[in-house]
Amino acid sequence: MAMGVALLFVFFLSLPGAGLHAQKAVTEITIGDAGGSPLISRHIYGHFAEHLGRCIYDGFYVGDSSLIPNKAGVRNDIIAALKELEIPNLRWPGGCFADTYHWKDGIGPREDRPTIVNTWWGGVTEDNSFGTHDFLNLCEALEAEPYLSGNVGSGAVQELADWVQYVNYDGQSPMSDLRVQNGRKEPWKVRYWGVGNEAWGCGGHMRAEYYADIYRKYATFMSGAGVEGGLYRIASGASDDDYHWTEVLMRDIPHRLLQGVALHHYSVIDWGNKGSSVDFSEQQYFDIMERSWLMEELIQKHSAIMDTYDPEKKVDLVVDEWGGWYDVIPGTNPGFLYQQNTIRDAMIAGLVLNIFNNHADRVKMANLAQTVNVLQAVILTEGEKMIRTPTYHVMNMYKVHQDARLLPLTFESPNYEAGGKSLPALSVSASMDEDDRLHISFVNIDASRAHTVQLPLAALGVAKLSAQILTGARLQDHNSFDQPEAVRPAGFSNFSYRKGILELELPPHSVVVLAGE
Repeated sequence: MAMGVALLFVFFLSLPGAGLHAQKAVTEITIGDAGGSPLISRHIYGHFAEHLGRCIYDGFYVGDSSLIPNKAGVRNDIIAALKELEIPNLRWPGGCFADTYHWKDGIGPREDRPTIVNTWWGGVTEDNSFGTHDFLNLCEALEAEPYLSGNVGSGAVQELADWVQYVNYDGQSPMSDLRVQNGRKEPWKVRYWGVGNEAWGCGGHMRAEYYADIYRKYATFMSGAGVEGGLYRIASGASDDDYHWTEVLMRDIPHRLLQGVALHHYSVIDWGNKGSSVDFSEQQYFDIMERSWLMEELIQKHSAIMDTYDPEKKVDLVVDEWGGWYDVIPGTNPGFLYQQNTIRDAMIAGLVLNIFNNHADRVKMANLAQTVNVLQAVILTEGEKMIRTPTYHVMNMYKVHQDARLLPLTFESPNYEAGGKSLPALSVSASMDEDDRLHISFVNIDASRAHTVQLPLAALGVAKLSAQILTGARLQDHNSFDQPEAVRPAGFSNFSYRKGILELELPPHSVVVLAGE
């Protein structure tokens, strides 16, 4: 019953006639029976760190001789900021870069490591000073699960099999002996592995049928020995609405070899003219919100295909690349994908995370692109300076949903209209944690109108409420190195709670997270 209610929520948001209710003063939200509802996997709140621009070098990694405080070359302030987010997993080394990366080039004495030309991102030469040990030790410092993307595009089966053995095998073998020789006795026990990346594009321009066979071959030789629960292998999944790709993978790959199927979707207006990350119009904002709302449709349709072949939902949907993508900041390397992060990005983050939460029965992992200095980053750096972006603050507010029980919701959203088109103005998700604390995350994407909502909470035993809000005077508001806290969460009290009924007014372009106990 609870799952039916959750699906009904999605259906209401998709109704063309939702505009009939746009003039309602109050939007009534009903919380359904949580019996049988899934947990919202903490891994939905994952991150992505590719060798791209200043994400790794001059981002995470400054080298152990840097005057910037660091641990084995990784900035201490970034480690502290990501630990505060409680990031559950980190994906590396790509992205497109993964299918040109040969892991043995990044181990052993740094002075002996060969250089590589990053042909995907800026044509820069890298010295491989940040490699497997550096990344996995970083994950240990973050208390996050590593997610390694294997090289299928230009790498051999044996190369990937050796990497698995190098990081995981605790007995005596050629690769575990090499690991010990390089200073690490205990294996890292890496569970999450991507078998190639974007095989339909930069990973080899393969057909779905060809990649399915390639996947079967590589997955067969990846040993899960010594890893509790075995390896979690993730197939290179579809781009956006390529439903044929998902169907072929689910049909042609034995599910015993397949734990997750990826999906990539970016909020982009036009790949040829993506627009500024700071100087944008309301119509451009609306178009980005439309692309962000498309995630709902994509998850529904890809999940329906997966349900046909996997009704018991044993294979997960993994949205391991998502976020806003704009033109680079003028004057920066166009291959480095460095952009600012505004209130618009906070709306993307809140909206998409609510969608993931509400599809927690199938979506079990996701990775925001990317962590530092690239695309919709949570952190930006400039020399010794570091700032947390609006997206960072949304993910920090939303971390309360990690591993909490989804509460299904039903409501009819008022519309947000621009340029003759309309979208649901409101996005909401709710959960109950193991200590019976209620959390509800609201997003109002409407650029100019506040919207009021009502929820009955008496049945949940809620007696005390508090809330935080993230918003700004303008959609273009952002944090800079001169004003690092121009956008930050604040306490929110514009709500009432009487006779078990919560009434709350959501300001324009705002994210509000409410806590009840």
